[in-house]
Amino acid sequence: MALIPTTLNDAIPEDHEVRLLDDILQTQDWSSWEVEYSLRRGQPPIPPRVLASVILYGLLRRIRSSRVLEYLTGHNVDFLWLTEGRTIDHTTLCKFRTRFKQPLKKLFLGLNRTAMAMGLIRLGEVTFDGTRVKANNGRCHVWTAASVEKQLAELATEFDRLLAKTQETDAAEDERFGLMSSTKLPPELADVEARRQRLREALKRLQAADASRRREGIDPTKNPAQLPRTDIDSTTLPNKEGGYAPNYTPTAAVDAHRDFIVDAEVLPHANENTEVLPMVDRVKEGFGQNPAAVLADGLNATGPNIVGLEQQGVEFLSPAAASEPIAENPAVRPDPQQPVPEAAWGQLPISPQTKKLDKSCFVFVSETDVYYCPCGHVLTFEKTKPDVRQGQKITLRVYRCAGCEGCLLAERCVSAKSQGGRTITRDIYTADRERHAAKMATPGSRARYGRRFHAGETPFGWLKQVLGLRQFLLRGLEKVRTEWLWACTAYNLRKLLGEVARLRALFARMSVEVAD
Repeated sequence: MALIPTTLNDAIPEDHEVRLLDDILQTQDWSSWEVEYSLRRGQPPIPPRVLASVILYGLLRRIRSSRVLEYLTGHNVDFLWLTEGRTIDHTTLCKFRTRFKQPLKKLFLGLNRTAMAMGLIRLGEVTFDGTRVKANNGRCHVWTAASVEKQLAELATEFDRLLAKTQETDAAEDERFGLMSSTKLPPELADVEARRQRLREALKRLQAADASRRREGIDPTKNPAQLPRTDIDSTTLPNKEGGYAPNYTPTAAVDAHRDFIVDAEVLPHANENTEVLPMVDRVKEGFGQNPAAVLADGLNATGPNIVGLEQQGVEFLSPAAASEPIAENPAVRPDPQQPVPEAAWGQLPISPQTKKLDKSCFVFVSETDVYYCPCGHVLTFEKTKPDVRQGQKITLRVYRCAGCEGCLLAERCVSAKSQGGRTITRDIYTADRERHAAKMATPGSRARYGRRFHAGETPFGWLKQVLGLRQFLLRGLEKVRTEWLWACTAYNLRKLLGEVARLRALFARMSVEVAD
């Protein structure tokens, strides 16, 4: 009797992490959660703070399964103390996990505001990055347009067979009993019809995706678009560890001061660059101010992002390659109408994609709105055409050279598929990208950008390696977004727990020193 504590409270040490977690969560506002509860019938509900605490404490213990949490709430002393002696079944935990998305966002922001009040979030430099997490869908469980058309044909045959059988049965019963046949489809026919409707919707999406691939120069017959069968909101994308599988693209904006996540989102596609400006808007809405600077990888250095952040007064640090000739390029010459000396032709940059002379070999003169090729021939404006780059729609201006025929550099410059001479394209953001590339070429900008790697990758490292979040448990974009937000909230809570524990230990030590 002397060795066994008589109460749950005695079993948990005063400095245990679960007590500190409970103290922090009790400071948050839970009214938006409680308003969702119905108090008209049944047993008194479990307070939302208790259920959220179980889920978050479980994530800190690398536990994501609702069934494992159900077991722990009935057997582990720390979970028993957290639930105040209640045993919570996995169904309740699972429903709670997906039901309160908006209140969860408020909790995420509430914890971040607490961290900001403690000086842990400053919004001076915010990194933005994305990663890949597998969807809850088998790697090979995907549809193509051809496979869907085949299944539709098989279901049409099955539907006709069942319909004929049903009509024969109805006719026999009407003749025998004189009953009116029901206008409602029998269950087996209704099930086939529901499957056909689902396949028709999938076929429309696949045909649209194949058309998009065809516009990008990809042959859908050899490389058709794929649609996951189980989680149709996901997209077949390259895996980080190699190969292809249904994936989502979770993103995180991280405050570089102490690596707190200040914004979390999940995209069903690979183009994370489209989320930079919405991320800044959400940060301003949640914290009342814009970040002073945003640090992102080179894929995010698009024209709309560069201009959009400048308009909001946010400095943007993201590596960008200049398409205009640089000083080391022999295409840079006092008079672009004069050809590059033949001795320097071997130094002209070659595009790794086309294996022809790179765009940076052509000099643009804004006053006359023309390009000059390395041989001094002029490329004049020909037309505009729409294009989609990295998920963003843009309008391109096309410039064509009329002096390619007989040019000594034509073999190294003009593609065999080109008709009418070499073309160069330019959009309304080209000058902005050049200006941005010049800024990023300075040592100061490169040094500041170097701080992105630690802050930007640390949360993903913990979430994927420690928590084990390499595949989502839930299906559907909205549920996946909620699952990602729970994980990011747990990550921030873990960092906040460490800071509060450190401050408490410091104050305790200072109190002892003062007393002495």
